[in-house]
Amino acid sequence: MMDCKKALAENGGDMDASIEWLRKKGLAGADKKAGRLAAEGVVASYIHPGSRLGVLLEVNCETDFVAASDKFQGLVGELGMIIASCPDVICVTPEEVPAEVLAKERDVEMGKEDIKSKPEAVRAKIVEGRIQKIKDNMALVNQASLRDPNKKVSEIIKETIAAIGENIQVRRFVRYNLGEGLEKRANDFAAEVAQQTQAKAPEPKKEAPKAEEKAEEKKPVVQVAASVVKELRDKTGAGMMDCKKA
Repeated sequence: MMDCKKALAENGGDMDASIEWLRKKGLAGADKKAGRLAAEGVVASYIHPGSRLGVLLEVNCETDFVAASDKFQGLVGELGMIIASCPDVICVTPEEVPAEVLAKERDVEMGKEDIKSKPEAVRAKIVEGRIQKIKDNMALVNQASLRDPNKKVSEIIKETIAAIGENIQVRRFVRYNLGEGLEKRANDFAAEVAQQTQAKAPEPKKEAPKAEEKAEEKKPVVQVAASVVKELRDKTGAGMMDCKKA
């Protein structure tokens, strides 16, 4: 009440000017609260429709009462959706971008054709400007708000701090993509069809025994006297076993 009265007095009763005055005062207060310990909060999740993309994030505040409030929960939900929609975002602030990532990006930029002909000092200056843009693009705080695309995440966090009266810190987050890091098996369709066809191929039919073989199988076994075998052998000169078989 006292703040509203003071705002109207400071702005000659102008309602719009008083609202802006209070907003600026709140943001200034938010900067002062930024150094306060924020050890409460939530670990929240956002699962994108289709369940192929998910986000886990930790957002801290000062009290469990604020952590359960609709305003705080609304901010956390929006942050989860922003992280899910920005695959290039890998950290909360530009200062947290890993040095090895920046080194790789710097090498890429230094090798680009559009600056190869420029003096070394000029190239270095251009590259550093590009690296700063890359860092900003990788940081959550520099992404556009979903509720107001004209505002950055850092601004909506400050506004929420001003509204609830407590410090808020986005501590960490991780994004999960379904199947990320897994090598998918490349199916050879033709080979797969051939394999299935071979597996289902019928066994070759056995040939029917010939008539001669059948006749042999049906012949009765005859006992032959040794004298008869000897007689046939003497007449033909054939072997003993052949004569016996004949």
